[in-house]
Amino acid sequence: MAPTMVADKASRPDVFPTDRLLDSGKARPDLRADLRRIDDVRNAVTVASVWLWVAVIIGGAVWVDRWWSYLVAFVLMGPMYARFAILMHEAAHKLLFSGKRANDWVGAWLIAYPTWTPIGLYRRGHFAHHKEEFGPNEPDIAFYGGYPCDRRALGRRLVRDAVGISGWKNFTPLFRSLRIAAYRRTSLSILGVQVVLWGIMWAATGRWWIYPLLWWLPWMTQWRVINRLRAIAEHGGLEASPDRRVTTHNVRQGWIARFWFVPYNTGWHLAHHVDMGVPWRNLPRFHTELERAGYVTGGITYPSYRALWRALSAA
Repeated sequence: MAPTMVADKASRPDVFPTDRLLDSGKARPDLRADLRRIDDVRNAVTVASVWLWVAVIIGGAVWVDRWWSYLVAFVLMGPMYARFAILMHEAAHKLLFSGKRANDWVGAWLIAYPTWTPIGLYRRGHFAHHKEEFGPNEPDIAFYGGYPCDRRALGRRLVRDAVGISGWKNFTPLFRSLRIAAYRRTSLSILGVQVVLWGIMWAATGRWWIYPLLWWLPWMTQWRVINRLRAIAEHGGLEASPDRRVTTHNVRQGWIARFWFVPYNTGWHLAHHVDMGVPWRNLPRFHTELERAGYVTGGITYPSYRALWRALSAA
């Protein structure tokens, strides 16, 4: 790897077009139609299952009612926030449901607003990210700019995340935006959903503190760590280029990582950036097409996220 962590040219051969993929790397029309098919029923089950697991995790902690059960629930809520985030990402891309009304309503009221996110603002920023990674209008550069760094620098950032400093910076703008007419309605909607969630958890458990302990605090702390590690694993240490292999990392997927912070196939992130119209269920298939074409090679593939994080903090 070069100091910028961009793989050398020999590891990024020019292979397009092929008999199945176009110059851009996107699939040819017949294959593309299949790869872009959205499974509404299975996605509805997925959304419901996320909330079911939240109920099981929190309900189980209360049922056991020991200090360690609340600790386990707190830890498990981090991966749950990762799942909410990826489903919101799908909704932002209009890939969660084929119907626009269902996609936007579920994406906002059942996924984004419960997790403190104004999905409309997120969608605009995220599309700017896809338009030109590392470009002048890149909204996410604060996450993955400045890599590779030394281990102490990465450690300081993760500590700020873990103790809630980063979370507080993301939390307080929601209240400041109440003074801005253009954002007030969305902010009130998010706060209203939080009040409802607090009420439901209080009524179901008889404990007022379940909501701040097992809903708000994991979002403020553990989720910040997970989100940073995921973000830098996607783009850290790279640079602007029309070649997505220069802007996006490729990492071999393991079941621990997929459970903990890259659920719902989001670890196949290079495939997502080659064609952001492919829904999450089909990303592994599309990734396989890119491998078969010779676009994804061993030279650009990290064997694990741990190996990539070591490289990101080895300056």
